Amino acid sequence: MPVNFAIWCVLHCNILYLLSFFPIQKGTISGMLGIVQVELQVDADGSLSLKRRLSGHQKPVFFVSWRPDDQQLLTCGLEEAVRRWDVSSGECLYVYEKVGVGMVSCAWSPDGQLIFSGTTDKSISMWDLRGKEVECWKGEWTVRISDLQVTNDGKQIITVCRHNTLVLLDREARAEKLIEEDEIVTSFSLSSDSKFLLVSLLNQEIHLWNVEGDVRLVAKYEGHKRRRFVVRTCFGGLDQGFIVSGSEDSQVYIWHRGSGKLIETLQGHTGAVNCVSWNPANHQMIASASDDRTIRIWGLNQVDMKHMETYCNGVAMEAVESSVGKLLKSSITDSGFSSIAFM
Repeated sequence: MPVNFAIWCVLHCNILYLLSFFPIQKGTISGMLGIVQVELQVDADGSLSLKRRLSGHQKPVFFVSWRPDDQQLLTCGLEEAVRRWDVSSGECLYVYEKVGVGMVSCAWSPDGQLIFSGTTDKSISMWDLRGKEVECWKGEWTVRISDLQVTNDGKQIITVCRHNTLVLLDREARAEKLIEEDEIVTSFSLSSDSKFLLVSLLNQEIHLWNVEGDVRLVAKYEGHKRRRFVVRTCFGGLDQGFIVSGSEDSQVYIWHRGSGKLIETLQGHTGAVNCVSWNPANHQMIASASDDRTIRIWGLNQVDMKHMETYCNGVAMEAVESSVGKLLKSSITDSGFSSIAFM
């Protein structure tokens, strides 16, 4: 077994539908409990504690986005409003809303000076920090429940424009690229370098698309279960070399990104696992949230941090040796693929 994760901590809570680690800091994770946004502190040993509770939404919180510097946080109430929070004080700095329409998603620009939101009339709005609507893209740009992300250069907005179609909207060139799937899109995740898009589908498949230049499908991942609920998926590990997903069979699934091989299932939850988050600052830590009303923190079991160099098909890889196997931490090539050897 190439990966050996163990449960470090279990926190009992209400049902969560989205988890997100701070992009920079090692120890803070955000989650949504009904109409309350919470921040949890994760210590080095995996123990969890409540750091802050953010109250103010009148409807369930369904979307969250960290500012790139981690100092502020956006939350979106379901078909309600977007709130901007100061992370250190917990103060709500501004509420973004439009008369007659509700918000369904939110995202930051890379410089943290602009805010994007999808709305119930299927348009996308761009706001400055003071609440002025700078621009609005009207038309069939988003569905009522949809993810929304912005590329690292700030030029492209990505969302689901039809149930089986994603759109990459170039806001400067006024051009668009479409990704058309055969099945309904339930959620998606953008890689940290903005070159790849991970798309979860109704038919229990996860598709990896290269969105740099001409879009093309480069990999598929299968094995997890999804029949009724939105089950979220994300990139993770060193160079985001792994794919992790929740599942309705109470397990967390991990694939190697390049080979598509299912390399681990994490057992411990007793209800559907709705969402997962792989810590970007600590590649040995994963968080999962489930209908069993728990958040679980997973970490590599008894890792001996002895590094070694190995080569497979001409690709250099760094291996971390554990007591029960070896997790190979590989570099991702421009095509999204890398070679891996299981020992």
